[in-house]
Amino acid sequence: MNCIDQVITDRYTAIHGDCVDALRGLPDHCIGYSIFSPPFASLYTYSNSPRDMGNVRDDAEFFEHFDYLIAELKRVMKPGRNVSFHCMDMPASKERDGHIGLKDFPGDLIRAFQRHGFIFHAKATIWKDPVTAMTRTKALGLLHKSIRERSEMTRMGIPDYLITMRAPGEAEEHVTHTAEEFPVEVWQKVASPVWMDINPSDTLQYMSAREHDDERHICPLQLGVIRRGVMLWTNPNDIVLSPFMGIGSEGYVALEMSRRFVGVELKASYFKQAAANLALVQAKSADLFAE
Repeated sequence: MNCIDQVITDRYTAIHGDCVDALRGLPDHCIGYSIFSPPFASLYTYSNSPRDMGNVRDDAEFFEHFDYLIAELKRVMKPGRNVSFHCMDMPASKERDGHIGLKDFPGDLIRAFQRHGFIFHAKATIWKDPVTAMTRTKALGLLHKSIRERSEMTRMGIPDYLITMRAPGEAEEHVTHTAEEFPVEVWQKVASPVWMDINPSDTLQYMSAREHDDERHICPLQLGVIRRGVMLWTNPNDIVLSPFMGIGSEGYVALEMSRRFVGVELKASYFKQAAANLALVQAKSADLFAE
C-alpha cells in the first residue's frame, strides 16, 4: 500500500494515501456502511497529485479512475449493506463544456455503481438557500437581474443529495433499532424525501487544514447528514468507511455514535487535521465512559 502515514487505534484507522490502494489492503466484506463526498470531477482540485480524482481533464477521466474505487467498495462492503455519497448537479460552463447549464453528476454516479451490481436504494434531497448560492457563485441563473434581462437563463438553486446504493446480496446481519432510539417523529424526518432542516454550518472546523487559497475547494459534509446515515444504516460497533476522509467528519460522527471507522485521505494537511479530530472525539468518548 502506498501510504505515507497511518494512525491505528482500537476504534479507528486513518490512512494517508490513495483510497484505491488503501481499500485493497482491507479484508473482503468487512465494512458495514460507507459515507463520503466524492471529488467533484474537474470542478475542484484538492492537490496536484495524479492520484487525486479531482485532478482530471474531464468527466470521462474522472469516472475511469472512480471505477476502480467502486470495484473495491463492492469487495469490502458487507452484502446487502449501504454506501451513501453526498453530491450535487454540476454547473456546466462555456469555457469547459461549451454551454451554460447543469450536468447530472448524481445520475452518472448512480449508473457507475449500478454497472458494478449495486442497487439504487434511496435519495434524499437536501435544501440549500439559493440566495446564499447566488452570493457565493454569482451564477447567471440565480441573479435577480436575469429575470428582467434574460429570464430564459434563470433557474432554481442546486440542492445537495445524499444518494444511497445497496451492495448486492442478502444482509447476514440486519440493522435494528428500538422504538426508544428511533421514535416515530425522528423516522418521519429521516423518511422525508426532502431534508429541509440540515444546518449548513454544522460542519467540523476546517480552517487549520487550509493551504493558500484552498478555502474555495473545501465542500464540507454536514455532520447532521452523516448522523442520519449512520443512525439509519448501522449497528453499534459497525465499521464505517470514508475513502475521501478530508478532515475526518464521517469518522468524527461514527466514533461519537459508538461505531468504528476507517478513513483514507490523500492530502497531507487534511490528513493531519483528520487525525487530530479523530483523536479528540475518541478522547471525549473515553472521558464519557470514565465518568
